[in-house]
Amino acid sequence: MSERMKAFERRDLIITELYRNRKVHVADLAQKFQVSEETIRRDLDKLDRDGLAKKNYGGAILNAHTNEDPSYASRHQVNIEAKRLIANNVLDLINDGDSLMTDTSSTAFEALRRIIEVKSNLTIITNSLVVLSEFQHSGQKLISTGGTLGPETSSFVGPNASHTIQKYNVDVAIFSCKALSMTGGVSDSNEAESELKVLMQQQANKVVLLVDHAKFDRIAFIKLLSFDKIDYIVTDQKPSEEWVEFLKKHQVSLIYSNEE
Repeated sequence: MSERMKAFERRDLIITELYRNRKVHVADLAQKFQVSEETIRRDLDKLDRDGLAKKNYGGAILNAHTNEDPSYASRHQVNIEAKRLIANNVLDLINDGDSLMTDTSSTAFEALRRIIEVKSNLTIITNSLVVLSEFQHSGQKLISTGGTLGPETSSFVGPNASHTIQKYNVDVAIFSCKALSMTGGVSDSNEAESELKVLMQQQANKVVLLVDHAKFDRIAFIKLLSFDKIDYIVTDQKPSEEWVEFLKKHQVSLIYSNEE
C-alpha cells in the first residue's frame, strides 16, 4: 500500500472491507495500509461518528442501520434547515416552462416546494407519492411514473416506473443520494430507487444532485453514478478545498450558500 494514500482513500477502503466482511480489526488494517494502529483507530472513530461503523474492542463492525431505508417522515426531519438552504440554491437552475424529473428524497421535495412557489408552467415527472399528493393543486403539470408502491418510502418503483421515465426527455433531473466519495463516486442505499435515478440522469439535459454537507466523504452500499454524469452539485455550505478542486477537475459546477 502506498504511504502517500490519503486518509479519505484509506477510509473508503476500510468501508469496503466492512461491507465485505461485516467487521474489521485494527491490527490487520494497520498492517494492510502500513500505518500505525493509532491512525486506524482515528479512521474508525470517524466512521463511528458518521454512523457507518460501531467501534468495538480491537476493531469495528458494520453499523446494522447503514443500509436501512428510513421512512419518508423520519428522513424529512433530518437536516431540515440544510435542505431549505439547498432549495433556495436550486432556483437559478430552473426556468419557467421546464420539464423536470425528481426522485423521492426529502431534499428534492423541499427544492420542489421552492421551485413551484416561483416558477410557472412546469412539467414534473416523479415516482414520489408525496410530491404527487402535496402538489396536485399547484397548477403545475404532474406525471406519475406508476409502478409498485413501497409503503415505507412512499415511492413507485419497478419495471413500469422505469418504462415511464424512459419515455420522456426532460430539461432537468433533480435528485439526492446517501453519500459522496472521491474514490467511490455517488452512492445510495435503496437498489430499486437507485435504478430509477440512473434512468433519470440518462433522460435529462441537465443533472442536478442535491446533497447536504454531511454526505461528503461517505460511502453507501450501492454505486449510483460517477461524477462525470453530474452537471451541478447543490449543497448547503462550502465543502473542503479538496472537494472544490476535485469537482472543478471533474467539471461539476458547485453551488452552495455563502454565509459571508
